[in-house]
Amino acid sequence: MAEQVLAEQHAVELCSALIRFDTTNRGHGDSEGERDAAEYVATVLADAGVEAKIIESAPGRANVIARVPGEDPSLPALLVQGHLDVVPADAADWSVPPFSGEIRDGFLWGRGATDMKDFCAMVLAIVAEFSRTGRKPRRDLVLAFVADEEDKGDFGAHWLVTEHPELFEDCAVGISESGGYSYHVPAADGSMVRLYPIGTAERGTAHLKLTARGRAGHGSRPNDENAVSRLVAAVDRLANHRWPVHLTPAVRAFLERTGAALGVPVDLSSESTVDATVTALGAAGSLVLPTVRNSTTPTVLDAGYKVNVIPTVATAQIDTRVLPGTEDALLAEIDRLLGPGVEREFVAHQAPVQAPVDSPWFDAMASALREEDADAVVVPYCMGGGTDAKAFTKLGIECYGFAPLSLPTGFPYRAMAHGVDERVPVDGLHFGTRVLRRFIADC
Repeated sequence: MAEQVLAEQHAVELCSALIRFDTTNRGHGDSEGERDAAEYVATVLADAGVEAKIIESAPGRANVIARVPGEDPSLPALLVQGHLDVVPADAADWSVPPFSGEIRDGFLWGRGATDMKDFCAMVLAIVAEFSRTGRKPRRDLVLAFVADEEDKGDFGAHWLVTEHPELFEDCAVGISESGGYSYHVPAADGSMVRLYPIGTAERGTAHLKLTARGRAGHGSRPNDENAVSRLVAAVDRLANHRWPVHLTPAVRAFLERTGAALGVPVDLSSESTVDATVTALGAAGSLVLPTVRNSTTPTVLDAGYKVNVIPTVATAQIDTRVLPGTEDALLAEIDRLLGPGVEREFVAHQAPVQAPVDSPWFDAMASALREEDADAVVVPYCMGGGTDAKAFTKLGIECYGFAPLSLPTGFPYRAMAHGVDERVPVDGLHFGTRVLRRFIADC
């Protein structure tokens, strides 16, 4: 028990230390601090008797890879992967300095506290505990602490998968961010239920650039080949298009199991009844709302250089998110909606991913959660955004979002990642360390 408490405290200390490394990733190759953080992680692992490799994809863009031997080397390995980079933080907006790693009011504050230096710290604390106690996990662990997740992964996970796939060749399953946290939702009878969603899928990324071409001219004269008008009309059609419901296995299972836990009737027989079910689930429905449909969201517009000149070209960017099994139909409908004179190209293109909902891996994660919270209702869900799972899935690794935390009622967890005053409850880190230890040691 003393060792367990020590590991929990160590996780908080490690998370605070990692936050103090400013690993801001501004995108387009502009980042800092990843090498320093990687060297710190490698030192922590070395102190635990684990040899770590630091592999740079470019100067300063450092990734840490290590293997922890398990009791049974004949079993396939478990990949445990997290990223060390963070998005920018403007200190003027924060209540505490964003790279202070300060503990205040029972919370650990700082950029990366939930995305995802908390997970990295818990993993490191567990490995250190294994070293102190002489305990081994059941199977080998492959640890990957990577760069560049907050951009495209070209210097991190995607680069590693392309250039060093041999490092992961015996990994059957992987765990990482965005799942396993508690989410308090009301049931039909007024009681509160603790949901623990585990990420078993995520929508694909198909970011598009639209280019409208037309005939240049004077702004005072009629022009039926105005590139700006063509672009605006196409963007409007995409923004207002109602994409059809598509229930992936993860979303269907979430709706059915959550409805049963909350005492809410579930009817998935038509689009209207699916929408009604999501609404009836209330706060729980908000977890699944972004993933019952594809989405095309306009985010960037660029056209013209002078108010009285009609330009030849106008462009826009569309954040397009794709559910598994729908991309061909989605792109065909986009092409129809664009209309004449507008072309599309990919700015970023990563396929959706999904792992089995009913599997021994999911069952082991659920069991680890219930060992620490007997009332836990564990459900699968599909992430609306994306993670480095998109890279590792290419190697045939089944990837799950499992970074467990216990959170207070009403805590705005989903607003923490990339938000102002990002923080994680200290008690939540203790809980997460215990759950992760159970899963990593015994799965």
